[in-house]
Amino acid sequence: MSLEEIKGIGPKTIDILKKINITSISELLEYYPYKYLILNNTELSNTINNSGLIIGIIQDNPRVSYIRKNLNRMSFRFFTNNKIINVTIFNRAFMKNYLTIGKRISIIGKYNPKTNSFIASDIKLKEINKSEIEVKYHSVLGLKNNQIHKIILNCLQNKIDTIDYVPYEYQIKYKFIDKYNALREIHEPTNVKLIKQAKLRLIYEEFFKFMFKMNYLKNKRTKNNYGLARSVDFKKIESFIKKLPFELTKDQNSSVESIYNDLTTPIRMNRLLLGDVGSGKTIVSIIALYINYLGGYQGALMAPTEVLAIQHYESITKLLTNVKIGLLIGSMKLKEKKEVIEKIANNEIDIVIGTHAILSENVTFNNLGLVITDEQHRFGVNQRKTMQNKGVLTDILYMSATPIPRTYALALYGDMDLSIIKTKPNGRRKIETIVKKESEIKDVLESIWTELKNGHQIYVVAPLIDDEESELNDIKKLKNNFQKAFGSKVNIGILHGKMKKDEKNKIMQEYKENKVQILISTTVIEVGIDVKNATVMVIYNAEMFGLATLHQLRGRVGRNELTSYCYLICNKDIKRLKVLEESNDGFYISEKDFEMRGSGDLFGIKQSGDMVFKIGDIRQDYKILLQCKEDSEKYLNNFDNNILYDDIINSLDINN
Repeated sequence: MSLEEIKGIGPKTIDILKKINITSISELLEYYPYKYLILNNTELSNTINNSGLIIGIIQDNPRVSYIRKNLNRMSFRFFTNNKIINVTIFNRAFMKNYLTIGKRISIIGKYNPKTNSFIASDIKLKEINKSEIEVKYHSVLGLKNNQIHKIILNCLQNKIDTIDYVPYEYQIKYKFIDKYNALREIHEPTNVKLIKQAKLRLIYEEFFKFMFKMNYLKNKRTKNNYGLARSVDFKKIESFIKKLPFELTKDQNSSVESIYNDLTTPIRMNRLLLGDVGSGKTIVSIIALYINYLGGYQGALMAPTEVLAIQHYESITKLLTNVKIGLLIGSMKLKEKKEVIEKIANNEIDIVIGTHAILSENVTFNNLGLVITDEQHRFGVNQRKTMQNKGVLTDILYMSATPIPRTYALALYGDMDLSIIKTKPNGRRKIETIVKKESEIKDVLESIWTELKNGHQIYVVAPLIDDEESELNDIKKLKNNFQKAFGSKVNIGILHGKMKKDEKNKIMQEYKENKVQILISTTVIEVGIDVKNATVMVIYNAEMFGLATLHQLRGRVGRNELTSYCYLICNKDIKRLKVLEESNDGFYISEKDFEMRGSGDLFGIKQSGDMVFKIGDIRQDYKILLQCKEDSEKYLNNFDNNILYDDIINSLDINN
């Protein structure tokens, strides 16, 4: 059955549903409510401090007044609990004609006995005498909550066949209700207990599918996925490491050994290098590229921004002096690009560093052996696959500076091998982090002035580029304020995502050369930018950001032996931000961020197709996720010839 066959779904509704990625019956049924309202009739006195529902009779015709363009107020007198009260509700003028004198209705809201007024949040055009549960869906432009609910119920009334991904043995073991009834209860609930049972069953199924796919892919890769077995003497790698101007940490050495083993055995590498800000992932990736080069293959490192790609290019060129390195970024001139692309195809470049420009169809490699993606979550699944397919049996190394606890990483990246760098390089000092209110900004400015006099540089981060209507600080506002504070003595630059690439590169080059002393930016500086002379990071409206993002931003300073400072400017949510005062450990901070804000902010940004759960929450439902990891592993190991096993693989579109 298709969506077009469901009552209430016409061509316009089909178009609206497509915009929210609903193109099938199963996707519609997986558009779950985000909350439930329990409606119980109560006494007026019980709604003084808490929202409640009361029943009564309309006493006069509602009066509507328009406060401004998008705000109207409707008022009427209402008889309830043997007294007449004054009811006010906002933005419900469209209901006026339905609210006639003498009509019995239910209203939800709070009562103020001092003014005898009831501020309503909703009106129900019927009496609700017994407990009811109302479902609430995320709003969709062009579809009201009631319409979404109605078409989903119409869909369920057709008794459509639903694929049950939970193996029968686990349905029995956990006493799950069946799939159809779980969906019915989620969308048309009868009581709270059954909602919980339905949610548990659907969360388990979602996590089981996810972990099954992770475990299946890992099994497939290790059993059947042959890779390139390079013949490289490890003594050459040790010799290279000894010549470095610094000593590798224990975790860096361990990561290098794991990568060396991957690249010299005939199993395709699929490894995630997870490390805190400033932990030294880049040098590990350079060593990986060097091993690949010694093995006779080309390598590629893909960065999410041109600034970061150029930075990597400069670092690698200095360390691998005898290796032919190429740079390929979007802002290069056409002639320069063409030359680099020809050299890549002719094997005249051993290692290419670039951005999305490497993904272009006209970029072909002679013998690509290793692809490294920096800040892997910034690239979509299809982009990473495109890059991987540019070679034959290409090994893949993903890097991420977003530290998450090891147990979460093992569950979420179950199809990858994992290397974690926790130890910081020697000589790195703790970044002094201080939470300040905006009224205390003078202290911060004095600290900045001290650092400027010592020849150091400053980062300032704003949540917005330019917004005159908002009370938040924006780049334009801050530039004016800092210019007033320091006058012409200090050169101030700005950086944000709407600037052209060449403008961004120019301002970053000037900052690196200390021609710009204060750089005011949005969070575009969050990833990888390395200016060792910068010693102060000031983040305005810090309460707007997750702890993990703030920690990433803080990591732009403290990249040397100098004492560095991070000032978090905010007037609220200070308790949460105190976590950053306590610790410089990104893994500890991400754990706290995970606890306080949930899985949506785990990586600072929305994932590009890696981890999108419709009903499960990996923070609240983490125990279920772990159980599904264990169950799916057992199922894979014990039921190779089971029919359902094949059905799940086919239905999951396992190659995407």
